[in-house]
Amino acid sequence: MMSHATPQTAAASAPALPPGLRGLVADWSGDRQTFHVAWGKAMMWIFLLSDTFIFGSFLTGYMTVRGSTTVPWPNPSQVFALQVGGVDVPLLLIAIMTFVLISSSGTMAMAVNCAYRRDRVNAARLMFVTAALGATFVGMQAYEWSKLILELDIRPWGNPLGAAQFGSSFFMITGFHGLHVTGGVIFLVVVAIRLLRGRYERGGNYQIVEIVGLYWHFVDLVWVFIFALFYLW
Repeated sequence: MMSHATPQTAAASAPALPPGLRGLVADWSGDRQTFHVAWGKAMMWIFLLSDTFIFGSFLTGYMTVRGSTTVPWPNPSQVFALQVGGVDVPLLLIAIMTFVLISSSGTMAMAVNCAYRRDRVNAARLMFVTAALGATFVGMQAYEWSKLILELDIRPWGNPLGAAQFGSSFFMITGFHGLHVTGGVIFLVVVAIRLLRGRYERGGNYQIVEIVGLYWHFVDLVWVFIFALFYLW
């Protein structure tokens, strides 16, 4: 009969490590897996952690500026209203944008599920749908920007409707987020095309779909905070 080594017996058979810092260096430089997670996924988590600090700093700076300014802050319900049938509907465009982006999280989750089942065709299709929703979001954001710039004359360096910091905060944070969404759309399309071409079929590893999903869910989560702080506050 074949004997299977348990973690206890494996640890007992491992060579003893020198004490102190030398032992730590020897342990980490050994030919063993330090974290029981793929490096691609680990690197994505590290990237998302660093991005969390960046967005957190931007939003903290925005809240500090808004809380300390003595000039009235523009009313989001008026600034971001969309005219429908001659009537201004507050935050209608923003609500549609949020619905589109949150819906893309659902299609991305289904794509990851299909990848786990090695259904590369449906996984690729769902990733294309997710990319289309992301591109729709970016297009609506571009329309929102053009409306603020051309109709309301709001600029990063000035704002005729109130506090000048509104323009700089809005364009910096939403622009940085929109850049992430655009990058995610490109990422989704590239991986989906490779899925259809069978690139990951040969290796039998579809973990790249889950890595893309981590990035996309992060982008959606950040938008929830931007939506709450910029449009509802």
